[in-house]
Amino acid sequence: MSSEAPRGRNRKREPEPPPPGGVLWSLAGDVRALLMLPAALTLQVAHPAVGAGVDDHSVFRTDPWGRGERSLRSLQLWVYGGEEAAEEGRRLRKLHRTIEGTDTRGRRYHALSPANYAWVHATGFPIYRHGTRYLVRPLTEAQERALYREWLQVGRILGINDRDMPQSIEEFWPYYRKVLADEIEATVVVEELVATDRPVPPPDRGPRSVRLLVKVLWPVLFPPLARFRRFITIGLMPPEAREAIGLEWTDAQERRLRRFCGVVRAVVPVLPERLRYLPYARRARAAQRMRGAR
Repeated sequence: MSSEAPRGRNRKREPEPPPPGGVLWSLAGDVRALLMLPAALTLQVAHPAVGAGVDDHSVFRTDPWGRGERSLRSLQLWVYGGEEAAEEGRRLRKLHRTIEGTDTRGRRYHALSPANYAWVHATGFPIYRHGTRYLVRPLTEAQERALYREWLQVGRILGINDRDMPQSIEEFWPYYRKVLADEIEATVVVEELVATDRPVPPPDRGPRSVRLLVKVLWPVLFPPLARFRRFITIGLMPPEAREAIGLEWTDAQERRLRRFCGVVRAVVPVLPERLRYLPYARRARAAQRMRGAR
């Protein structure tokens, strides 16, 4: 018998992305998901270890636009990347191997320790669940469960072991509430992400003529953009997470958020696909339609 057969049979299978047509397939590439990302990032760095890692090692202050672009590309690959998804997961783990230090409570941290790495991933589920209520429509119970199953699939792509993540919604909520109660705080990075008076360089992506124009207008454009960033970050964060961090939110702000999201819900569904979906999602959806037509 050939020695190749046993090796082929015993080779570990790569984790697969969420299925086409699933909840994440529709949600992660929709432009409305961009509005949820600031809340997810802020909830991640509200964990002292994660916040310290970003504070000590990230380039989000010196290269915010590049950092955001790379993060968005990575997220899209997890869902729409096909065979590239697992490769992206390996790249991220390799990138985080050297990230370690001491958090604000004097505890040693490592980016890939199971508790820290799992929390960064876990925050996506409550943010998506909450954000869709405002920007899309409330998920049914079946859709919530499907979303959580698919989010666990994404976790496997990132190299998170099943034993380190709650394996059902029933197990997730006690875990989530415990982290909020025991760990979450207004870290230095949280304060920066919701600040309206911290300088941010003008965008350095896009056509040169547009970049030059934005650079000239940046002193006028940035203040209202900073206020909107704070508004949408805090507004689309689940109330229990907002409370755990200590972020204030008024009834008047809630009414403004609901009006804004009502406009978004009405406008986005009627946009052409090239405007409604992000590039990776558009290509994946087009490829899926071609496969279905064969």
